[in-house]
Amino acid sequence: MRPQPTLLIVDDEQNIRRVMEAAFQKDSYRVLTAAHGHQALKTLEEEAVDLMISDVVMPDMNGLDLLKKAKALKPDLQIIMMTAYGTIPSAVDAIRTGAMDFLTKPVDLEVLKKLVRNGLKDREKSSKPTAAPKRKGKTNPTFVGESPAMKQIVEMVERVADARTTVLITGESGTGKEVIARMLHDRSSRAAGPFVAVSCAAIPESLLESELFGVIKGAFTGADSDRAGKFELADGGTLFLDEIGDIPPLVQVKLLRVLQEREIERLGGNKPIPIDVRLVTATNRNLEEAVQQGTFRGDLFFRLQVVQIELPPLRERQEDIPALANHFLKRFSEENGRAFKTISPQALKALEAYPWPGNVRELENLMERGVVLAPADAEILMPDHLPPQLLKG
Repeated sequence: MRPQPTLLIVDDEQNIRRVMEAAFQKDSYRVLTAAHGHQALKTLEEEAVDLMISDVVMPDMNGLDLLKKAKALKPDLQIIMMTAYGTIPSAVDAIRTGAMDFLTKPVDLEVLKKLVRNGLKDREKSSKPTAAPKRKGKTNPTFVGESPAMKQIVEMVERVADARTTVLITGESGTGKEVIARMLHDRSSRAAGPFVAVSCAAIPESLLESELFGVIKGAFTGADSDRAGKFELADGGTLFLDEIGDIPPLVQVKLLRVLQEREIERLGGNKPIPIDVRLVTATNRNLEEAVQQGTFRGDLFFRLQVVQIELPPLRERQEDIPALANHFLKRFSEENGRAFKTISPQALKALEAYPWPGNVRELENLMERGVVLAPADAEILMPDHLPPQLLKG
């Protein structure tokens, strides 16, 4: 890497270009500027640029078009987008297209400088040969699904598994959101690192902050030693935050800062701790409605929703029920020392006719109940092994 990294700042406002140019030159960067997209492309063709900072809304060529053309010209170019709050959805589209991050205007220069440093580090890492190939094993063994909807989801997982991009998994309770989160981890180059899962709804609001970010001894009554939080425990791997819609406003603010700066501070401390974590979140709530109601931050929502995977309820993919039921039958038979081999056609018909309000989790629990309560020598799951309410349904 050259001793003096080169930045390209693209903005149609001259004052913004001047302020940023002076700030980064002071930090020993070589800084080039462009007033519009066409000038930026010409500069990229003529100069060796390491990282580009671009506005989204510009008169002759918008930032998204510039991003696409810049990536086609230089695929390894790191790009940070700047946007006004009202155009955040465009910035999210930019990340999906290949930008590394975005900041809302007015831009905090210190936050921008950290993003630039992180972007240059990522570029340097990606230019070096990896020590080990990406693990491409089978999907997590608990995943079962051959319906068109689930095949599309697996394809999406394959496409985004190795990106650093945040992923938001949505769907009703019991649809298998953690299974998909584990697939994202297992199919990525982070597979050898930790997978840490946290249910935000299961942790009291007063403890959630310290659980996620860690705590310094003496920070509050009962904090008798330093303790790492979930972000630190997931360093080098994936952190899965389930029920993300339930986190309180203060934690939302801190989470937004972590996503922007890639570092955390333990509760009661003031020393930034760098982290390398891929964040995957999940919710059964409508976060867009929560944003409109003022209970969830819009800027955080857009950062979490860069890639969204919507899991359909089980009633909308009935073709997966036989495979799922037999999968659970085999698993619970082995765990309980039973001899079950298959499900009778009558029992399977009853399973397929049931609406499954509890989704895959309800099917899993029902199959375990059937295996445990059936006669010890039973080899075929029969209708009378199923709950009466299911047969009525």
